Amino acid sequence: MSEATLPAGTGNKKKMILFVLIGVLSVGAGIGGTWYYMKQQQEEGSEITVEKKKKKKPTTFIKLESFTVNLQSDDREPHYLQVELSLKVNESDAVKIIEDKKPEVCNQILLLLSSKKPSEINTLEGKQKLSEDIIQAVRSKIDSEELEDDILDVLFTSFIIQ
Repeated sequence: MSEATLPAGTGNKKKMILFVLIGVLSVGAGIGGTWYYMKQQQEEGSEITVEKKKKKKPTTFIKLESFTVNLQSDDREPHYLQVELSLKVNESDAVKIIEDKKPEVCNQILLLLSSKKPSEINTLEGKQKLSEDIIQAVRSKIDSEELEDDILDVLFTSFIIQ
């Protein structure tokens, strides 16, 4: 048969069906890919949430003795600091290590406190910096890097500069 005897619309109908089929397959692949990607993201998000829940440990407070030190003088007059503090620590082996090394920890804090000038610790920023310095001093006495992160904060329960 020659092309002249075929109906005129047959070739166009086949092309139209082919284009519709390709379009439907493309849309289906897009929807399937999006669904798969979203499912992967949701699973990763739930794993991160579970890890965050596992990392959150109960905390405890370790009360340290009262410290009274001479401060470095700005104006050649004697200045004293009396401070009471507690350590906020995750309940882990860090608590036992700090209790076992309490004399070393207290010595480190005592040396740090006596090296300060009144002008350095009079302000709120100075007290916050002192708190950070104390945390670093305590962390320096813990041998395990993992447990160093269990020391969360230093809380001043009394702070007197004279």
